[in-house]
Amino acid sequence: MQGTIFNYAAQPPGQPGQPGQPQEHLALQNPQMLRVSLAAGDVVARTGSMVGFEGMVEFDGEYQSQRQRHAQHATGELLPLMRCFGQGTVYLANLAQYVHILDVGHEGLTVDSSYVLALDSHLHWDVVAVESQYGIPGAGAYNLVITGQGQVAITTSGGPLVLRVTPERYCNADADAVVAWSSSLRVQMQAQTSSRSVWRRRGQTGEGWEMSFMGDGFVLVQPSELLPPQHTSYGEQVRFRQGPGPGLGQGGAWGR
Repeated sequence: MQGTIFNYAAQPPGQPGQPGQPQEHLALQNPQMLRVSLAAGDVVARTGSMVGFEGMVEFDGEYQSQRQRHAQHATGELLPLMRCFGQGTVYLANLAQYVHILDVGHEGLTVDSSYVLALDSHLHWDVVAVESQYGIPGAGAYNLVITGQGQVAITTSGGPLVLRVTPERYCNADADAVVAWSSSLRVQMQAQTSSRSVWRRRGQTGEGWEMSFMGDGFVLVQPSELLPPQHTSYGEQVRFRQGPGPGLGQGGAWGR
């Protein structure tokens, strides 16, 4: 059998032709698929995201603390996870979205749970609230903050835009298009409209809530204002939903 389809053949982890080089834990098989080498350790991935594997690989539900379970139940910011372990290579994807690998450093990463594909098993995550100048709770009031030293694979609907934020240069972005940002940034939800009409998109522009970022870090924005369908791995109907919307008037970690 021959054909151009074999241009997409599975690539071995690490650097072919260079024996002794350490194997990459997380790497891109292609722009829409993640390749994970379990020789470098376990990985925690979104439930149902496995599309293929090679070798002796096992999957199990990932333990979550009582605090994490309670936070997810109370806020709706769900992150269903499974642990991949054993010997071999796992391939992960979610709805053919574009995959990006980020190194989490001392500043941490804040991300909408809908876009988390996989992360190093030793990283820690918690639910945080996004501040709103109106103090109005609503969908998208919460996000995940991931801390520790390691890598996270996130997804976007299309090629993203990375905005650089400095103390001299702040930026705004549509709340429905923001995927992730450096946790060191100061963030506030805002709407350029009167408080009487904050629940509707302002005027005839079709624009509603914005997120304002200040400090020193980066913001990741996707070319879409729709979140991916939720819990599709359980056979439920696939439905796209609108993004974050209005935030909550209390900043900081949930439950603190």
